[in-house]
Amino acid sequence: MAGRLVHFEVPAKDTGRAKGFYTAVFGWQFGEPMMGMDYNLTEAGGEPGGAVYSHEEAMDQIFVYFDSDDIDASVAKVREAGGEADEKGPIPGIGWFSHCKDTEGNKFGLFQSDESAPAPDSQ
Repeated sequence: MAGRLVHFEVPAKDTGRAKGFYTAVFGWQFGEPMMGMDYNLTEAGGEPGGAVYSHEEAMDQIFVYFDSDDIDASVAKVREAGGEADEKGPIPGIGWFSHCKDTEGNKFGLFQSDESAPAPDSQ
């Protein structure tokens, strides 16, 4: 369903410390790092799932992704409504994403599921 929250990311300077915090507070369990980096998925007690990932710079917000039925159309709508949207990028075998900002400067992402999304080099 378009607009549904589908994934979140928690940036952390110390992923071990952050995972410990969310485990202590909410009981979240984490998988092994993936995607060739310190990116640790959690089901967070249900849907949507998310991840704690390594990020060296201080961040002041958890990043959320909203579902899109047509990412190209959604990117265009963000821009037409006065926001900003990056060109879509692939998550190989999973789907497409775009990082955006609304008219108030809030950052968010768009996501469209598509198992045929290619690796960046094969586009």
